[in-house]
Amino acid sequence: MKFTARTVSDASTATSQCAVVPLFRNSKLSGAAAALNKASGGAIKAALELGDFTGKSGQSCLLPGTAKSKRLLLIGCGERKKFDRAAAREFARHTYKALNDTTARDALLHLEELEVDGADAEWLLEMLARSLESSSYRYTETVAKPKPALKLARVVVSSSAGKASAQRALDQGAATACGVNTARNLANLPGNVCTPSYLAAQARKLGRGNSKLSIQVLEEKKMRELGMGSLLSVTAGTEQPAKLIVMNYQGGKKSDKPYVLVGKGITFDSGGISLKPGAKMDEMKFDMGGAASVFGTMDAVTRMELPLNVIAVVAAAENMPSGSATKPGDVVTSMSGKTIEVLNTDAEGRLVLCDALTYVERFKPAAVIDIATLTGACVVALGSHATGLYANKDELAQQLLAAGTETHDRAWHMPLWDDYSKQLKSDFADLANLGGPGGGSVTAACFLAEFAGAYDWAHLDIAGTAWDSTPKGATGRPVSLLTRYLLDRAGA
Repeated sequence: MKFTARTVSDASTATSQCAVVPLFRNSKLSGAAAALNKASGGAIKAALELGDFTGKSGQSCLLPGTAKSKRLLLIGCGERKKFDRAAAREFARHTYKALNDTTARDALLHLEELEVDGADAEWLLEMLARSLESSSYRYTETVAKPKPALKLARVVVSSSAGKASAQRALDQGAATACGVNTARNLANLPGNVCTPSYLAAQARKLGRGNSKLSIQVLEEKKMRELGMGSLLSVTAGTEQPAKLIVMNYQGGKKSDKPYVLVGKGITFDSGGISLKPGAKMDEMKFDMGGAASVFGTMDAVTRMELPLNVIAVVAAAENMPSGSATKPGDVVTSMSGKTIEVLNTDAEGRLVLCDALTYVERFKPAAVIDIATLTGACVVALGSHATGLYANKDELAQQLLAAGTETHDRAWHMPLWDDYSKQLKSDFADLANLGGPGGGSVTAACFLAEFAGAYDWAHLDIAGTAWDSTPKGATGRPVSLLTRYLLDRAGA
């Protein structure tokens, strides 16, 4: 979908297949609404007088068009004084639904008089583009007859923002949404398609033709040389070789420290010898949601050509049971040299991440953020609304929280106290990979913190936010949060 910012002085003379007019309850027609009402022979006023449309939030009304606009689409915004960010998101959602019910290939949105309480015009435009583009996602990869795609191909937006800043906001929103959709598509793929090797191929595809993005894929032989015994212990029971995928985007100065994203890429998680229950095991294809979000964020970063350095590292592996699989009670040695007693082979995400977190020290990062569908305990604690956020620096935590609030891809700051680390003690290794039944999400984060002491680090547990079960599908979170965080670091 192409988004274009345009200043429309007279709505009645602007050409479009569908003119979208937001209206508040009990408001007088003015601006674009008044001009289009006159051009349509009073159609908008007639609809209001008949009561067919009142401006209530969630309402829409499609009317015959004018000489220049083939259709007039009225979208209710509710009470003007209550039009805040939440109401604006509802407006975007209902606009998409109403447009999708038409066959219009282009639309002109008249937002000149639409003001959001607590946000500026640029926020509205960024959110709107992100919402419309991400809503257009359709899964098509393994379906003979996929759902029909949105016919809308071009959206022109007239707003109170300056043309340059408006276009920038629209472009950022659209690029972020493309990243969200990239993440959703990767995570939605079945495990027999989306293997570690497939992810490596997708990384190479992303880097092809982009001089700022270089790709390196480390094979298991190299991982052994580096001493990544923890990561390799997870992949010991499968025939699919593990991959450590490094995507290096150089958009800033060579001397600028990079921001590093680390994604858990368990392309299917059976639980290993600690086998999961059969119910909903098919959803364990989503256990690479962290890796998918890293891919999506890098997609957005490269589209926007952000002026900063970003390195993405994906620890990709499959966790399967077999005669060669790691057993509960086995002790493995991580890249850091610390030994780990594997009490449960289903606590495998932290085993691949800890070696990746040690590996990224070589980049001397400005900050490191790992993203993982790590614990069911986080789902119990926060449900599907908030991502669990842990950090060893409060400033980094606050920056991520702010990015989540801005994009409504929210996180909640969780404790990372030494008290919980005591639960990871082992009689046979430096630490165990399980901390007992209490505070499971916290002890998992404390485990990772043992390997992230060399830099500013945050951990995002997205086990509750990466996918939905009803209807089943990946959400693309937290691509919006991560992209906003990087935009803020770039001053964009």
